[in-house]
Amino acid sequence: MSNKIKNKINLEAIKKASETFKGAKPFDHCVVDNFFDHDFALKLTSEFPDFNDSVWYTYNNAIEIKKASNNWNAFPENTYQLFSYLNSPDFLEFLSKEFGTKFYPDFGLNGGGWHIHKSKGKLNTHYDYNIHPKLGLQRKLNIIMYMNPNWKEEWGGSVGLYSHDKAKNRPEKLITEVTPLFNRAVIFDTTQNSWHGFPDPINCPENEYRKSLAIYFLAEPAVETEQRYKALFAPSDTQKDDQEVLDLIKKRSSENAAEVYIN
Repeated sequence: MSNKIKNKINLEAIKKASETFKGAKPFDHCVVDNFFDHDFALKLTSEFPDFNDSVWYTYNNAIEIKKASNNWNAFPENTYQLFSYLNSPDFLEFLSKEFGTKFYPDFGLNGGGWHIHKSKGKLNTHYDYNIHPKLGLQRKLNIIMYMNPNWKEEWGGSVGLYSHDKAKNRPEKLITEVTPLFNRAVIFDTTQNSWHGFPDPINCPENEYRKSLAIYFLAEPAVETEQRYKALFAPSDTQKDDQEVLDLIKKRSSENAAEVYIN
């Protein structure tokens, strides 16, 4: 199985992209086009559940409108084998060599798996949890793989990467955007005040969905690492003075986060 899936991933493209990773602005990142063999990418896309399937967790509030699932039992064959390989010693060794960090897997796919947004979906700018709630390791590297063959840039949904306002601990300026084109992946370091998101609602047709696969890799935390177990969100420009949204963001980053973001 290992070689079967390995041969479906464009390792040479990842190697080439990794050369631009260090020092990219506003934080270390790179973009990989044609991440998978084309036919394999189509198979992965076809395995996404229907938007109204009961497998999804629903996030529906002022700062995030999306659905997600990390339920291994729901993954069909190709998706299951892909996540198995991405967590394998073989792929971890490859990543560690190319990106210069000793990585560890998260077999529970905490925050990973299938993600889907319909028209009007959004994800406020945020940075991800820092310490894994079960393993105590630091979330270090994100790989997000976009899986909609029909996506058009004018529909929105491009993930913005923002600089960090240290004084206010919030995003400062939009530096670059990554359009979620089919079979494209964005890889980025999550430990560099890595603000990212798409706070403007997407405007795709009703029968189209912004689909992605996500996986996160862990590393040994430095001694001074912030002990943050939930994502920290920022209000959009129109929400800055909305106390209800600010209270929601505060609760979203707390131990009781599930009360406000999963329906």
